[in-house]
Amino acid sequence: MNGQHDPLADAAGGAPTYSTGTTTVGVVAEEGVILATDRRASLGGRFVSNKRTVKIERVHPTAAITLSGSVGGAQAYARQLRAQTRLYGTRRGEPMGMDALATAAGNTLRGLPVSPLLGGTDEEGPRLFQLDAAGGVLEDRYAATGSGTQVAIGAVEGRYDPEMGTDAAAALAADAVAAASERDTASGNGIALARITVEGVDLREYDDADAVAAEVA
Repeated sequence: MNGQHDPLADAAGGAPTYSTGTTTVGVVAEEGVILATDRRASLGGRFVSNKRTVKIERVHPTAAITLSGSVGGAQAYARQLRAQTRLYGTRRGEPMGMDALATAAGNTLRGLPVSPLLGGTDEEGPRLFQLDAAGGVLEDRYAATGSGTQVAIGAVEGRYDPEMGTDAAAALAADAVAAASERDTASGNGIALARITVEGVDLREYDDADAVAAEVA
């Protein structure tokens, strides 16, 4: 989500809304999906309200979403989506596939002030979807959302290889978030990164892209 609420514009006296501003990146690798985000939350893009905001939420045993925009709206959306996947599994006795999950994610999102990425794996392999507030669902091999989108997608575009492994994809996604954080004032304060494979969702936090590169070297 790249919309930022300005608390100073609340003439009616409404409470300020925390915004993640955000750079979020998704990259499909040969054996999984990488989701990466910055960790900054702000008020109106002017004041850094939190430096350790985790903007990736697991919503399925082998799938997660990135969060950007209104923190409250994004967190509520993640809770709703997790509830839907659990209900599906209870009723059908099997986990929801990525096509069904992407459809549910798009339908649930309608009207909410968020624009997440959904990444996960199923029997068809690793999948990545970009979602919008009108319910649109677009599948791609890499994508970015949030206020740092332009810089991040440019950083990924020239280096992406559909046959890259998860370590190389993790380094690429982290570099893209770091590049956007250099130019976008609403993004920064490190990186949260999730490796999503058939084994599950492995979410970690890093101070910078160099820490990711050192881990995968």
